[in-house]
Parts: sequence; structure tokens; C-alpha cells
Amino acid sequence: MKTATPQMARAINDRLALDLLLERGPLTAPQLRALTGLSRPTVSDLIERLRVNGLIEVTGECGEDRRGPNARLYGIVADRAHVGGVDIRRDAVNVAVSDITGRTVGSAVRPLCPDDDLAGLVVDAVAEAAGSRAMHAVVLGAPGMIDPGAGHLAADNGVPGWRPNLLQVLSRRIGAPVTLENEVNLAAVAEHRAGSARGHEDFVLLWLDDGVGAAVTLGGRLRRGVSGGAGEIGLLRLSGTPFCDLVGAKSLRGLDPDITTARIAEVAFAAVAVLDPGLVVLGGETGHRGGDALAVRVGERLADLSPVPTQVRPSTVEGNAVLGGALFTALSIAHRNVFGGVSE
Repeated sequence: MKTATPQMARAINDRLALDLLLERGPLTAPQLRALTGLSRPTVSDLIERLRVNGLIEVTGECGEDRRGPNARLYGIVADRAHVGGVDIRRDAVNVAVSDITGRTVGSAVRPLCPDDDLAGLVVDAVAEAAGSRAMHAVVLGAPGMIDPGAGHLAADNGVPGWRPNLLQVLSRRIGAPVTLENEVNLAAVAEHRAGSARGHEDFVLLWLDDGVGAAVTLGGRLRRGVSGGAGEIGLLRLSGTPFCDLVGAKSLRGLDPDITTARIAEVAFAAVAVLDPGLVVLGGETGHRGGDALAVRVGERLADLSPVPTQVRPSTVEGNAVLGGALFTALSIAHRNVFGGVSE
């Protein structure tokens, strides 16, 4: 069994403290000791180390009547790095930029037309959202299957102006690494971090929008499959009709609620029968619009179809779930790069 070196132990302790500061906000040294279980000298050393490395700073004091080192509040240096999330739809580009703590500092929206220069549009939108801030990482969400190994589209996604070298062009012009991910997978990341799937290691997100798909999370990890096709449930057929034609947002508008419920439950049953995730989240336009009422009806219908107990919940992510998932993913990259090896 390999023994942890002092350098490794310092790195682990530093990251533990940084994660607590990200989660809870500014903390005092005594609070860090209580939350980490580390000794007074160890916490004092890591605070000094993190300050020297420019990762934390004194943000104030705890309590009006207290003075001295134990009263100082330490927080993450928010401007240490900035990241961008990009949601590319077939008719629009949405961008948000956040600091390393996850606080959004800028956003931009651009309509996307058939003859537009997509790369230029994205670069301009990122520049507007970022202002004068340099980007550490950018994560881009788009429709289509993404090859997990190569990190690019496995087939045409119908987005105007898309080209094979788009990521390389964006990375060069933005000045930061650009990562591509399927938009439904990113919505699932947001659901797992800040929505109805928070605290659940296993769930399936059904994306019920103009496009239909699913994202699979098992054991706390997003599952993409060998070729990136995991969750492409819209390709399945019911009595010869593709699911995407049965439960797409346009197909469901104006339908009797019982018919809508039955169709969505059939789609959910396909995922439950194969994966037994324990939780199905209804996302996209239909999931948000239907809310708890639709989730309850689908859950009751699903219980009639399947003996496997499964919760059904509506998406509760605020705002654009794809953009939120892109930011969460970009922040994970920044935290790993900036916080991962801070000990000397």
C-alpha cells in the first residue's frame, strides 16, 4: 500500500479547505478546523500557503466584538480565474461567464441565422460576456452525438455554420481551451448539481423539447457510451413512430393531458426497463411547463407499466439548464487546474 507523502497530504488538505470555502463561503480558521478536523498548526500552515499562492484572501472579520487572527474571515480570490459556458441552439447562441466561485459576471445572447459565421458569433458573444476578463476554460453545449474520445461531433447536428475545426478556431480566438458536450448531458449536470437530481447518484433526465433525448447518470457519473450515443432515446420507436415525433414539444402542444401523459410514460418506461435509475427527471420545455402536476401523472402511469419503483420529478434548475451545466463543467476544469496542485 502506497503511503501518502507530506506533499500529497498538504495538497489533499488544501483542496479540502478550498472546497469548503467554495461551498460555504468565507470561513474563519476555527471554523475550518472544526469542519476539517485538522489541527491548529495544520490549518494555520494551509491558510498561509493558500494566501501566498493567491488563492484565498482576508474578506472581513467574524463578529463585531472579536479581534485577532481567529476572527478573520478567509475567502476564495474570485478573480483568480474565469470560465465560460456556451449554449448553441439552431437559432441562437447564449453565453455566460463566471468567476472561479461560480458567480456569474456577464452574459450575452446572439440570434443565429443560416448565413451567419458561427465561430465569429460565439467569439463576439464570449467577449461581450467576459468584458476584459481572460478565459481559463470554455465549455460549449450543442445538439448531436459527441465522440467521447475525440471530443467532436460524430455526425452533422444541423446547426448553421458548424464546421469540423470549429473547436480549434474558437480555442485559438478565445485564448482558452474549448470543450464540446451534448446539450442534454449538460442539462443533466445542472440537474445533478442544482436541481431535482441533487443528492441522487443514479437518474435519467428526459429532455422533452423541440428535440427529444435523455442523459444517463449512474454511480454519480455521466454515462456517454462508447460512441457518445447513450441516451439517444428519441431514435427508439413505438408502433413504428420515433419517440422524437411522439413527445417533441410541437407534437404535444394542444393534446389531451391523458395522451401526453401516456406518451411520456412510454418513453420513461424504455429508460427504466433498461437502466432502473430510480429517478426520472422531466426536463426541457415540456418538463418545466408541466411541473409537479405532469410529473405526478407520468409517475402514476409509469407505475402501471413497470414493477420497478421510480420517482418522477420535473426539472427544477433555474434558467437555462444547458448553460448552467456548461458553467458547472467549466468550473470543474478550472478548480482541477487551479486548485488541484497548490502545495509546494
